[in-house]
Amino acid sequence: MDRIGTVVEALLGQVFLEVEASGRHVHLTQAAAQALFGHGLSQLRPLSQPGQFVCRERVGLRGPKGELRNVAVLGPCRRENQVELSLTDCVGLGISAPVRLSGDVAHSPGITLFCGERELKLKQGVIVARRHIHMHPEDAKRRGLAQGDLVRLQVLGSRPVIIEQVPVRVSKDFATYAHLDYDEANACGLKKGDLGRIL
Repeated sequence: MDRIGTVVEALLGQVFLEVEASGRHVHLTQAAAQALFGHGLSQLRPLSQPGQFVCRERVGLRGPKGELRNVAVLGPCRRENQVELSLTDCVGLGISAPVRLSGDVAHSPGITLFCGERELKLKQGVIVARRHIHMHPEDAKRRGLAQGDLVRLQVLGSRPVIIEQVPVRVSKDFATYAHLDYDEANACGLKKGDLGRIL
């Protein structure tokens, strides 16, 4: 890339950020992975967040009213099991899950995970992931933002919308991306590579 292209890209990065759709997925502890698969997690492909990846392993979800099969498992293993669904998924499964930021699973509903004949019943862990922005500290500083700030995000999909009350999560381990669940992404007409702007 020539110098002009580099400058243009840097300026665009200060104004816009990429918006990603985050589909239903599961995070597992090492013990849960062993119980469901008989081994640990294996990487299929990396995700946009450094060190995070989609696993070769898949699971099914069973709720009071229905099942979902072939659900993605994301690695690496975590300290707590977590199932992230859309509100539409919850209706089909018969589960009333709270809208929470990832990691906040206290007093959330449980669910049954299965892989073949193996089952694992979770007492809690099901949430609807709240829309949020992952942000590297350098990007946060340039934008005058800090951990926990709430912003308005204009999503520039084929059906542009402005989303209110979007939390900013700042960490040196993050790459700067906004994340919506599939219900929200579909409402925006979002496709891969679409951008957003913090208002």
